[in-house]
Formats: sequence, structure tokens, C-alpha cells
Amino acid sequence: MKLLLFAIFFFSPFLQAKASTPKAATCTRKEYREEYIPGTQSSPGYVKNYVVDIEIPCGGEQAQKVDDNDCSEGSVIGGILGAGLALSSTRGKDRFWAVPAAGTAGALIGCQVDGG
Repeated sequence: MKLLLFAIFFFSPFLQAKASTPKAATCTRKEYREEYIPGTQSSPGYVKNYVVDIEIPCGGEQAQKVDDNDCSEGSVIGGILGAGLALSSTRGKDRFWAVPAAGTAGALIGCQVDGG
């Protein structure tokens, strides 16, 4: 029974929480502007200055360089295949170390095959 529970937890995929910038959030920057107001002969012209908040995309170029390769499916399938192969080809006391070792190796190979 303990071995069955260990196998279930060993081969279950780990869930990863992916943090990202909320889509509703807006990022702003302050920009200084000047505007020339022309004058007349009786009233001279002047320069009016003010600061404006401008919306910009959040994250900039960093958000585009995210690597989203996920190899969880390949790891699970490779681990199951590796453990099954070791289980069918070993006998006696060798199964206690061969099955977990082959499952781990199969998970690593399956992750690489899946694109991770």
C-alpha cells in the first residue's frame, strides 16, 4: 500500500503557478510638454508647460522573452514507460532500486523529447 502511494505521488505531475502581469493593469510614465502661445503686438506670446501621463505597455521587452516550454506530459509518460520497462525486466530485490531509477531516467528523457 505504501509503495502504491509512493508511486502515485512520485509520478504525478507537479503543478506550476505562473505569475504574470494582470491584463487590466496599465502602466504610465510622465512626459513633460511645452506649448507656444503666439502673441500680438499688444500682448506678447508665452510658453505654457505641463506634465502629461502617457499609457505604455507593461513589462516592455521582458514580457516577450518568456520561455513557455512545458514538459510535464512528456515527464509523466516517460516516467511511466521507464518504470514499466524496469518492472518487467527485473526480478527479486533489484526491483526496489531499478523501478524508481528507471522512472526518474524516463521522466528526464521524456521531458527532453517533449521540448523542455
